[in-house]
Amino acid sequence: MSKRRILITGAGSGFGEGAAIGMAQKGHDVIATTHTSAQVTPLRENGKKLGLTNLRVEKLDILNQHDVTNAMRWDIDILFSNAGIGEAGPVSEIPLDLVRSNFETNVFAPLAFAQKVIRKFIDEKRPGKIVFTSSMGGLFTPAGFGCYCATKHALEAFAESLSDELRAFNIKIQTVNPGPYLTGFNETMAETAFHWLDDSKNFNKRADVQKAFDELLGKDSGRLDPKEMIDALVALVPDDNGKFRNVVPKAIEDLLKSLEEDAWKREI
Repeated sequence: MSKRRILITGAGSGFGEGAAIGMAQKGHDVIATTHTSAQVTPLRENGKKLGLTNLRVEKLDILNQHDVTNAMRWDIDILFSNAGIGEAGPVSEIPLDLVRSNFETNVFAPLAFAQKVIRKFIDEKRPGKIVFTSSMGGLFTPAGFGCYCATKHALEAFAESLSDELRAFNIKIQTVNPGPYLTGFNETMAETAFHWLDDSKNFNKRADVQKAFDELLGKDSGRLDPKEMIDALVALVPDDNGKFRNVVPKAIEDLLKSLEEDAWKREI
């Protein structure tokens, strides 16, 4: 595989951080960007300790237009669009401002940034590739996570449309759909519901919501080793070939296909 120039958003932690280090170790030129300035120095220092002179770390908040304008100066072959947040809690009562905020970060800002990268590829008359981090939650929706899953369902739709629209320009689109890996993201997302749930106001009670989250996230099957996903990202993001949708691990892909089949039989 030839050396690629790869920009990663949301590389301050989790899959983004692991993939940035892993791809740099494979010899690719990586621009790893973090949401906050405070995340920049720790990742830079880690890169130095590992001897990764090809790992460049910058701040890029995709909601900050100054950051976005600066990022358009960078020469890249691949955008790994990984930045995202999660809001949890019963959809029947979740405050709509939180829903809007989740869509702004997970859908509108990534789409706006991708549009700029796409135009840059086209204006420069060269091929390119964009990989979006979706989720297993982009293909099904467990109770209590409807807001976050809705953003990933929307991202799936945009990615699928872009894949067809950009084929003539030799710009490739992929999604990655991680299963329930223990990066801390899912657990932190679950906690957001308790910032607004109030037993004196809400008919969804905190104890019931907590019990449902514990049942979903507390099992070993919901706490997989993230190294498996990171290794998959290191291999597929720089590759010119591969599937449009990439669910990891295979057991989750099989589960999602089964759930999709069941959805056609579901009754009210």
